Amino acid sequence: MAFGIKREELENWKEKVERGEIAFLTHYWLDERFPGSKTVTKVGCSNLEKLIAWGAQYNLKKEWIDMRKDYPHFDLFGEHEVRIMQREGLSTQLDRFKTTKKA
Repeated sequence: MAFGIKREELENWKEKVERGEIAFLTHYWLDERFPGSKTVTKVGCSNLEKLIAWGAQYNLKKEWIDMRKDYPHFDLFGEHEVRIMQREGLSTQLDRFKTTKKA
């Protein structure tokens, strides 16, 4: 279940993904399969080659891409989410959800 974002934020993320940009969207997310995680960051891009190359720099496998509809994306959570978002200079997205810790 996703919550904690505005429709405008979701629409902006979708537009960037559709344009072939690497786009980030962090939101609250509760899933009993991942009990230690309270947020997820979706990193999407409609250009699969570009998304695969972006993920490779963080050792993310192309098989981990969620191919849902027109918005292919990686789901980042836990320590990987924090580490990658910090390296991307996007810690403020995690701060908003009180997720930032040193990875």
